[in-house]
Amino acid sequence: MSDRLHINVNILNAGVFGGSWRFPGTDGLASYDIEHYTSIARKAEAATLDAVFLADGPSLDPSIEHRTGNNLEPTTVLARIAARTERIGLIATLSSSYNDPVEIARRLGDLDHLSGGRFGWNVVTTAGPVAARNFGRDAEPDHALRYRRAAEVVERVVASWAGRTEFLSPQGRPVVVQAGGSTDGKRLASRVGEVIFSAEQDLGKARAFRTELREGARKFGRDPDEIVVLPGLSTVLGSTEAEAARRRELLDELLPDAYARARLAGQLGISLDGLADDEPIPAELLPEPDDAGGSQTFYRVVKDIIDRESPTLRQLLKKLSGGGGHRIVVGTPERIADDIERWFRAGAADGFNVMPDVLPSGFDDFADHVIPELRRRGLFRTDYDGTTLREHLGLGLPEVPVGVWDRGPLEAAR
Repeated sequence: MSDRLHINVNILNAGVFGGSWRFPGTDGLASYDIEHYTSIARKAEAATLDAVFLADGPSLDPSIEHRTGNNLEPTTVLARIAARTERIGLIATLSSSYNDPVEIARRLGDLDHLSGGRFGWNVVTTAGPVAARNFGRDAEPDHALRYRRAAEVVERVVASWAGRTEFLSPQGRPVVVQAGGSTDGKRLASRVGEVIFSAEQDLGKARAFRTELREGARKFGRDPDEIVVLPGLSTVLGSTEAEAARRRELLDELLPDAYARARLAGQLGISLDGLADDEPIPAELLPEPDDAGGSQTFYRVVKDIIDRESPTLRQLLKKLSGGGGHRIVVGTPERIADDIERWFRAGAADGFNVMPDVLPSGFDDFADHVIPELRRRGLFRTDYDGTTLREHLGLGLPEVPVGVWDRGPLEAAR
């Protein structure tokens, strides 16, 4: 483990909380303006963060009725950010389920070359019927099929980058980023992932997850130190504990109930119609995670909360706050830094993919107050040591993966 943290910022529309776009002083439509992204990225670069990260899904989410969404395609946004910054890494989410590997390799390879070696590809297997219908499918592909296709797509994309003879990458090739808590997801991460996003809520489980990935990498002949594990971390900051608590309470009040219910129903794959706020989620409706469809990562997180705490629907919606299932920490900069340091020193994380509650104000607070506190503790850099994303992350160049899954014809998601 490095003695320094790795920290990215996830520029998730108006913030990770479901009601962030309604927060006082926030422009609810800012995520449709390119300056929203470039200004946050410049702030992140001034704070010497490893990278900015953009999530994405190839669909028009019906929840836009209740919340503004990510409306701009990630590589388009990051191309603009690359032109406005010099050092910070740039990580784009592109679906392996609905994109062609040749097109992915060219688009990201060219952007990596033009940016001076700052790009990473967040490989996702797109779940849900909304995206499937957007591509003319009747239903989402089976979970195992999505991951088999993902493995083959990654293999072909990386081989294409490694075989380039022009427009070469200053970092060798873009960094492969991946997230997945399912059995298939962890296998893919162990074989090809270099930066791994996770959604663990519990320190012990996070440490076990990181250990499992490192051991998995070793079995594939990889150096375990070439994997950087970054759990998602949602932050709510205040100058005092009471101020931070009031901010969290306001965000909970601003959360559209219809949005929160619809998002939770989607994560669990069940209907919540007719379930009262003071009733718990019926345990008999929830299958074991490996038998669930959709995103098994977030299903596992939410089911674990239900199994552990037996919350009412109201309590569960408040705990998640429409943010998707990532851990939420509320408090002063010192308390946030304490939490980050505790997870880091316990071997549960190599750093964090930070998801501020509200953008840009929540990230301004994090960059202005938490980062200096982490620097005072000797946990975070004061300047960049290199110019590429690999250098920021302390990663070398792994071998080109071959035979990730049993090889066969590349199957389209259908």
